[in-house]
Amino acid sequence: MSSKFIQPNWDVVIAGGGPAGFFAAIRCAELNVHLRVLILEKASQTLGKVLISGGGRCNVTHACFDPARLITFYPRGGNELRGAFTRFQAADTVEWFESRGVKLKTESDGRMFPVTDLSETIAESLRSAAKKAGVEVRVGASLLGVEKDSKNGFRLELRKEAEVFSIRTRKLLLATGSDRKTLDAVQSLGHSVEGPVPSLFTFHVKDKRIDGLAGLSVENVTLKMDSITQHGALLITHWGLSGPAVLRTSAWGARELHAKKYRTKLVVNWLGDTSFEKALDVLNRNKEWKENARKKVSTNPAFSQIPLRLWKQLVEFIGEKNWADVSKAELRHLAEELTAGEFMIEGKGQFKEEFVTCGGVKLSEVDFKTMESRIVENLFFAGEVLNIDGITGGFNFQSAWTTGWLAGSALAE
Repeated sequence: MSSKFIQPNWDVVIAGGGPAGFFAAIRCAELNVHLRVLILEKASQTLGKVLISGGGRCNVTHACFDPARLITFYPRGGNELRGAFTRFQAADTVEWFESRGVKLKTESDGRMFPVTDLSETIAESLRSAAKKAGVEVRVGASLLGVEKDSKNGFRLELRKEAEVFSIRTRKLLLATGSDRKTLDAVQSLGHSVEGPVPSLFTFHVKDKRIDGLAGLSVENVTLKMDSITQHGALLITHWGLSGPAVLRTSAWGARELHAKKYRTKLVVNWLGDTSFEKALDVLNRNKEWKENARKKVSTNPAFSQIPLRLWKQLVEFIGEKNWADVSKAELRHLAEELTAGEFMIEGKGQFKEEFVTCGGVKLSEVDFKTMESRIVENLFFAGEVLNIDGITGGFNFQSAWTTGWLAGSALAE
């Protein structure tokens, strides 16, 4: 029955046809041409996340080439990745793709994309390299279960359309992302798993101060949520707040937000790192300037970094007063509003370009020199199946390339 689809015995099977799975397969097959290597992908095509990343441009990595700094962009897994990044980091990723004819470019925020601005360029490069290395790829194959056999290999139960059948492999790499069935299989083999929860998402916020301002952005804000503080650009949307600062806050606070059912207080400093005292001083001086005396507060912002439409709504409580008529209490209220405005998060949205979860295989149970399980011999992990996640900007792909490369190197032995 299985012969219609796949040969039953393999040296290496990689479950998951994403970036980590492909990188591992290519590395393994290139190092050891005698191995029979198979990639299994449950979807109808491989590299789906690569194709949609970065709005279809694929944010391959980030131009941070210092491993010690690179790990600071990972809410979970940074410590474990430190040694891994000394073996394969962002500079190695750039070299890997460029050696295969894919040049990358760096944008002003450090994100790196193919010069073609097409995610297909990255996907085709990986598919071509896998084919050239002799890697077999099968799509539409769902992994139902994994059993250890008596010879330190594995029996995999698969489904292809209505068919259910088994294959065997000497070594197994799980690179399926946060797939629940795979995590169940991991637990059945004796591993601990942190339950996956969303990590990169936007905030649902309903507040009259941002009503009707969808599409408006502020370049540098500071967000505080419980013990978490993040900086960066903020975008007001139809449903609330988005932008890099929000995505970073959601990543670092993923577990806490999940526990609170995505309802908590968010404090916004619209002036970046400007303190209440400094903001109040600017407002007082603005009031005292003679040329401002007869100017409306609502149409004459004291801070150029705040867009006029937003300023008008933040100062609405003052009414149509001139600067000269604003009271000291109102100035203090405004300084508080600008540097520590309180908003209520009432839910989460999905970040459409890059859906990431935290959670997965417990990292202490994995050897980060080889990505092999410390519990089950010949079982390896790479990518998002591990409890690793980075903020937006190419960091999640970099952890996939690194863990895939390390796993592929070990699988070839």
